[in-house]
Amino acid sequence: MTTTTEHRPGKTGAQAQLSNATLLLYAIISGAAVATVYYAQPLLEAMASEFGISSTIIGSIVTMTQICYALGLFFLVPLGDLLDPRRLVTGMLICIALASAFVALASNAWALFISIGIVGSQAVVAQVLVALTAHRASSERRGQAIGIVTSGIVIGILLGRTFAGSLADLAGWRAVYVVTSVIMTCLALLFLKVTPAVQRLPSDRRTYLGMLRSMKDLFVHLPLLRIRGALAFLIFFDFSILWSSMVLPMSASPLSFSHTVIGLFGLAGVAGALAARRAGRLADRGLGQWTTGIALLLLAISWWPISFLQHSIWPFIVGVIMLDLAVQAVHVTNQSMILKARPEAGSRLTAGYMMFYSFGSAAGAVLSTWIYSWAGWFGVCILGAAVSVIALVFWACTVRMDDTARGAEIFGGIHQQK
Repeated sequence: MTTTTEHRPGKTGAQAQLSNATLLLYAIISGAAVATVYYAQPLLEAMASEFGISSTIIGSIVTMTQICYALGLFFLVPLGDLLDPRRLVTGMLICIALASAFVALASNAWALFISIGIVGSQAVVAQVLVALTAHRASSERRGQAIGIVTSGIVIGILLGRTFAGSLADLAGWRAVYVVTSVIMTCLALLFLKVTPAVQRLPSDRRTYLGMLRSMKDLFVHLPLLRIRGALAFLIFFDFSILWSSMVLPMSASPLSFSHTVIGLFGLAGVAGALAARRAGRLADRGLGQWTTGIALLLLAISWWPISFLQHSIWPFIVGVIMLDLAVQAVHVTNQSMILKARPEAGSRLTAGYMMFYSFGSAAGAVLSTWIYSWAGWFGVCILGAAVSVIALVFWACTVRMDDTARGAEIFGGIHQQK
């Protein structure tokens, strides 16, 4: 007798509806949502000038947005296991649209800060979509589907600043949020059209507080989540080391690149992210550990060409592609393995896993800029290579434990549904 908390009449039909076009839409929505977290960064100077805010205070917008995003991961993403994801995602997209409109209409600093904070908290809709994708996809295609949606997220992260800066140069910073409001509204309507509703059995409904408490149990009882979460912390630590600090040598002599030129380097990262989509297919074929090991080795090697930034741009571009390919490959593999272990807890697993992402990204941003001020670009590259090696050694030490935990958790998840 099954005890699943969701009832999907004709689940096979729902899976069949997860076409390539639908996956592409989910990837676009996810990328567009995550990009809003990074829109403010190239707009800070214009905002500070218009509202008369000091440079010290205006910089806190970035920190506040990241904090709101982390809060959204913990308090909102788990709702995907409780509510109809169709309604939840639509509601969150409409919230982003409304909050973006309020940013565009902000008449004082308080309205600006609060509205941007709301945008950040709702941007976690991308992670709800990852869990929804894993749930709707067939088991044979789950990793591939997650890879497509996650690629959209990484592309949004890399190109969000470039999009906002370019549009602001053409039409002003407020236009960025006006356009965002319109785009999010259109995406919400498209999402409603292609996504079926989920019917839940009233007798099996959980409480919201019970959902949040169960996240602690997932961490305690799922070694796979802890191991893969630790890898996420390390790879996004490395990812943030590069992308948070590279603007410093690029904007300084002898390079002295403009902000527009610096933003174009995000295209190299996009190339790497797109190349890593096949990692999901490898995970579907049971090659997740092999993919992880090769990608982490590539991550460590990537810092060698990256270190040539101040001498030659082309090796640096190659290194950026290698790094983003490696990070994305491990990230997709992590999520594929975790969500396969306990698909009924997909949203909570995604929320818990992405908390490691947030902590790693924050740590990399803080430490890389400090290292740069002390040891320059070479010191940053040494730090990045060291973190990569630590990740590779950690994977090698836990690979057997990871496989054992994965098998036990899949068996346990199946047993809970019988």
